[in-house]
Amino acid sequence: MKKIFLILVLLSALLASRHLFKPGFFSMHDDLHVGRLYEMDLCIQDRQFPCRWVPDMGYGYGYPLYNFYPPLPYYLGEAFHLLGFGIITSIKIVFAIAVFFGAYFMFLLASHFWGLWGGLIGAVFYTWVPYHALDIFVRGAMSEFTAIAFFPAIFWVVAEIINKKKKYWPQLAFFYAALLLSHNIMAMLFTPLLGAWVIFLLLLKKKKFSLKVTRLELSLLLKIILSGLWGVGLAAFFTLPAFLEKKLVHVETMFMGYFNYLAHYTSLKQLFLDRFWGFGASVWGPEDGMSFQLGHLHWILALVILGLAVYQHYKDRKKSSLPLVVFCFSLSLAIIFLTHPRAVFIWKAFPFLEYLQFPWRFLAIATFLLSFLAGGIMSFVSFNKRALFAGTLIGAVILLNFNYFQPEKPIYISDQEKLFSEKGWNRLQTDAIFDYLPKSAFFPPTAPAPKDVLLREGSVENRLEVKNFEQGTDWLKFKISIQKEGEIMLPVYYFPGWRGWLDKKEVELTYEKDLGRIIMEVPAGEHQGELRLTNTPVRAWANFISLIAWWSLLVVAFKPIVWPRIKK
Repeated sequence: MKKIFLILVLLSALLASRHLFKPGFFSMHDDLHVGRLYEMDLCIQDRQFPCRWVPDMGYGYGYPLYNFYPPLPYYLGEAFHLLGFGIITSIKIVFAIAVFFGAYFMFLLASHFWGLWGGLIGAVFYTWVPYHALDIFVRGAMSEFTAIAFFPAIFWVVAEIINKKKKYWPQLAFFYAALLLSHNIMAMLFTPLLGAWVIFLLLLKKKKFSLKVTRLELSLLLKIILSGLWGVGLAAFFTLPAFLEKKLVHVETMFMGYFNYLAHYTSLKQLFLDRFWGFGASVWGPEDGMSFQLGHLHWILALVILGLAVYQHYKDRKKSSLPLVVFCFSLSLAIIFLTHPRAVFIWKAFPFLEYLQFPWRFLAIATFLLSFLAGGIMSFVSFNKRALFAGTLIGAVILLNFNYFQPEKPIYISDQEKLFSEKGWNRLQTDAIFDYLPKSAFFPPTAPAPKDVLLREGSVENRLEVKNFEQGTDWLKFKISIQKEGEIMLPVYYFPGWRGWLDKKEVELTYEKDLGRIIMEVPAGEHQGELRLTNTPVRAWANFISLIAWWSLLVVAFKPIVWPRIKK
C-alpha cells in the first residue's frame, strides 16, 4: 500500500518538474549557474578540492567564490557532468532532484504524523507550493531550492530519533550538513525552527505537560545536539572559512541598494489574495513583477484544520492533534508576519536579519509548515471517503498552481553558446563582480585580466621577456627574463593563502592598492616563478575537522565492513 502512495507522490513531482526534462534552457533571474558549474568543473579537473578559487570570474583575475558561496548544488551538478551530461542539463537535473527529494521526505514526514493519506497530501502540497515554482522558473535560485528540499528530511529524522530510533543520528548529521552546504541564509532561517521542533516533540512525548526534564529527554536532546554538531563538522570545510574569513572580501554590496531588506516586504493582498504571476523583479511597494503567494489552498486548508482540531480536542482529547496543529499554524503565522512591513521593528531590533536581503525569503519556511499541516486534514476524514477527498484536494492544488510551474520562455542554446559566446563569456567574468571580491582590490577592474606576466607600472626603463606562462585554477607558473631588478605584476588578485616562489625559493608577495593584483620583486636575469593558493590556518583546520567528521560518518555507515563481528 505504501508503495502505491509513494508512486503517486513521485508522479506528482514528475508533473511539477516536467519542463526540466525538455531540451534547452530557460530565462531566470540568477543566470550564473552554468558559469559557476563550468568553474567547478575546472576545479575538479585541476584537482582543486575542496574548490575555493575560480579562475575566470572577477574579469579573469579570479576570486574565492566557493570559499563563501555554498558549493553542494555545484558538486552535485559536477557529478552528473562527469557522467557525460552537458552543463545546462546537469543544472536542470539538480533542480529536478531537489523537487523529488523534497516530495519524498515530505511524504515520510507527513506520514509519520498523519498516516499514508496525510503523507500523500502533505507531499503533493509541498511539491506544488507557488514559492517552489518561483524559485525554479522565475528566480532560478538553485542553491536556495536545494536547501528547501532538506527541510522535511531534517524534521522527519528528528521525529524518528525522538521515537527512539538511534540509527537515524548519522542521517541527521548528513542532512544538516547538506543544508549548510546548500544555502547559508536558508540554514540561518531553518536552524531556530529546528530547535523549536526538537523542544516541541520532546514536550509532546510527555504524557502530562511538565517543564521537568527527565534523564531520557536530556539524553535525546544531547544526542540531537551532538548530531547537529557532527553535521557542522561535515560542512566545516566550507562553513568555517565562509564565516571566519568573510572580513577578507567585499560583502557590503550584498546589503546595499536593491538588496536592502526595506525594499522587499510583501502585502497581505500578495500573500493571501493575489493570483498574479510574473517573471519580473521584486521592487519597492506592491507593484512587484513576481508573485509572493502562499498558495490559496495552503492557507485556507490551514484555517480549516485549526478549526477542526479545536473541535476534536474538546470532543475527544485522546485523539487530539491540537498541539501539533497549533505549533505549525502559530509558527507559520509568525513567520509570515516577518515578511510584512509591520514587522520592520523586529528587523531593526536584530541587525543580523539584513543578511537575508529579502524578507519574503521567510515564505520558504512558512510554506513548508503549511504544506506539512495540510496533511492533517486527512485525520478528520472518514476512511471510506479518503480516496475521493484526497483526489479532489490533489486535483485542486495542481489545477490552481499548474501554470506556475513552467518557464517564461524556453531558450534553445548549447553549453558552448551559453558560455563562450562574447556575451556569455563577458557575463561569466563580470556579473556579480563585487560579490566576494578580495579586499585587496579597492574597486573591480574595468578590463579583462592580461594573460601574461607584466612589469609593474612605472618600470618603463626595464625590459621583460616572458618565455613561458601557464595558469590553472589555483596556481600559475612562468619563466621570464628581466633586464634589471624590478617588480612584476601577476594577473591574480591577492588573497590570504597565495604564496610565491622564485627559482624554488619562497618570496614575499605584495599587491597593488587599487586593483589588488599580486606583485613580486625579482632580480635581473632569468627566473622560474610559481604562485599557488594554499590553506590559511582557518581553512586547514576546517578541512581537518571535515575529514575527521566524514571519516567517522563512513565508519558508522559501513560499520559491518570496517569492524566485522567475529564469532567467538
